[in-house]
Amino acid sequence: MLPLIQKEVVEKKGWLSKEDFLDVLAISQSAPGVFAINISIFVGERLKGFKGGVVAALGSTLPSFVIILLIAMFFSSFKDNEVVNSIFMGIRPAVVALIAVPLIGMSKTINLNRYTSLIPIATLLLIVLLGISPIYLIMAGAILGLFYFYLIKR
Repeated sequence: MLPLIQKEVVEKKGWLSKEDFLDVLAISQSAPGVFAINISIFVGERLKGFKGGVVAALGSTLPSFVIILLIAMFFSSFKDNEVVNSIFMGIRPAVVALIAVPLIGMSKTINLNRYTSLIPIATLLLIVLLGISPIYLIMAGAILGLFYFYLIKR
């Protein structure tokens, strides 16, 4: 859903610049809930205020809710079907690609270099190998970012 939102909001409609979209994406990822819905709420609120945010939230959630509800109603009769299991196994790589493509595109916008690209790699290793909670890493990143801005960059 993220690539669709980015293409529609930034490229087609021009409601947000790439930089604003990255800011909204960062805030949306740190806010609780599904980040695609959070992005929609931020864009709706920015365009039409509180009512725009509510309409954007409903527009983002209702279609998925209805589709999942319909699937749930009929899935129990198909869950042991080998064809259905194969379809779900085939969808997994496509989901990874749908997430990776916009991230690669956005990495060009935020001026990643060999030093700043180490941050997500180190974060992944800290989470996977040491079991550190992502919440602590987000807080540490915020503190280090403030330290960098106020003490080094100024």
